[in-house]
Amino acid sequence: MHSMTIKEVICALERFAPLPLQADYDNAGLQVGLTEVEVSGALLCLDVTPAIIDEAVEKQCNLVVAHHPLIFHKLKRIADENEVQCVVRKAIEQHVVVYAMHTNIDSVRGGVNFKIAEKLGLTQTQFFGHQQTVDGVDGGDGIIGEYPTPLAADDFVLQLKRQFDVECVQCNALLRRPIRRVAVCGGAGSFLLEQAWKWGADAFITGEMHYHEYFGYDQKLQIAVIGHYQSEQYTTEIFQTIITEQCRGVRCVQSAINTNPIIYL
Repeated sequence: MHSMTIKEVICALERFAPLPLQADYDNAGLQVGLTEVEVSGALLCLDVTPAIIDEAVEKQCNLVVAHHPLIFHKLKRIADENEVQCVVRKAIEQHVVVYAMHTNIDSVRGGVNFKIAEKLGLTQTQFFGHQQTVDGVDGGDGIIGEYPTPLAADDFVLQLKRQFDVECVQCNALLRRPIRRVAVCGGAGSFLLEQAWKWGADAFITGEMHYHEYFGYDQKLQIAVIGHYQSEQYTTEIFQTIITEQCRGVRCVQSAINTNPIIYL
């Protein structure tokens, strides 16, 4: 069997979600390392922490595919002044390549938002918000889908808690009509709130919002904020599907580490 390089795995990921689909502020793509070497295994995760690099070494994976970029802001030096510097240094020392798919995998068809819709059983999904096509691949800020059978608002919230293992869903007043049409934007998606309402959504699901953004939507739109990590936790399933289908023989390992820094007490 043909041995595969890390570069070939990255090319497969980028065919699925081209980097030009990412937001202007983003830094998806290669973060650390050289890609011409043979891939020994891919560790799939949401965030890259020191423990993730240790896990990659332990599980003999020389590639880490993460959702959130390790390097987001400019690095002036690589020392040990903060966690990002420490992780970069550790990855280099251990010859671990770090690669990130962020807003490009959020927006693409079959990406993060579509995965959320799939987990909820939504059908007739379509993009809304800003849309673009890169290399024949469509992307959009958010998606809207429908429940085949409408749900009462309290049942809708309970489904979110069960499916996404959410301890606390932050909502506005419960909607007093059935929920059929649902808008979705994983992560920090409050910029789509008004558009979700204008597109006729009964509910809007996202990962995080600010306090003042909840005002003005009571009985217009059911807001359901489930947590940033929780909304994106199934992203590793997308990575695994791409690699196993496009890079036959490459070993994929989903990280056993929950990197969510937020706890509810």
